[in-house]
Amino acid sequence: MIGVLALQGAFHSHQKLLDELGSSTLQVRTPSDLERVDALVMPGGESTTMSRLLATSGLFDPIAARLANGMPVFGTCAGMILLATEIIDGRPDQRAFGAVDISVQRNGYGRQLDSFETDIHVPGLGIGSAPFHGVFIRAPKVVRLGTDVDVLAEHNGVPVLLRSGPITVASFHPELASDARVHAQFIDSFQSHREI
Repeated sequence: MIGVLALQGAFHSHQKLLDELGSSTLQVRTPSDLERVDALVMPGGESTTMSRLLATSGLFDPIAARLANGMPVFGTCAGMILLATEIIDGRPDQRAFGAVDISVQRNGYGRQLDSFETDIHVPGLGIGSAPFHGVFIRAPKVVRLGTDVDVLAEHNGVPVLLRSGPITVASFHPELASDARVHAQFIDSFQSHREI
């Protein structure tokens, strides 16, 4: 069962792609919802608002505990920010899980008017596979990588898709590309991690 954090953002689009891949999914809004899932997708949105909603919903600490116990998570855009160890230009009261050893700059590519779309080569999608169409909306930029973080794809030399153990993060919105390959890659990594 893959949970999709349903507090803000394009959680419906994530759930649709996971359903198309044949996964059992559940929208997660409460700690009791979280208890029912084996993995979690944390969608994009506004990271400071999501941080507050995680606190008011009572989900922040249970998610932190599940992360510490190895729950696979896929965080996109704001989800990446919330999973990082350091948020540059974050609000003083903004909390993050510190689950992936990266530093990210909020809106690192610019504000809303600077949002863009581009094709990204993702080697893990298979030899000769078509590029993945990346949608970057007020996207975070990775400015520091820890030693245990694997870069799965870059854009102009900057990591945009990364993995650290059971956690995958993307600075773009794969759910908006109508292409389930990055979600499938996450599921494969999650199943591989579970089998180890």
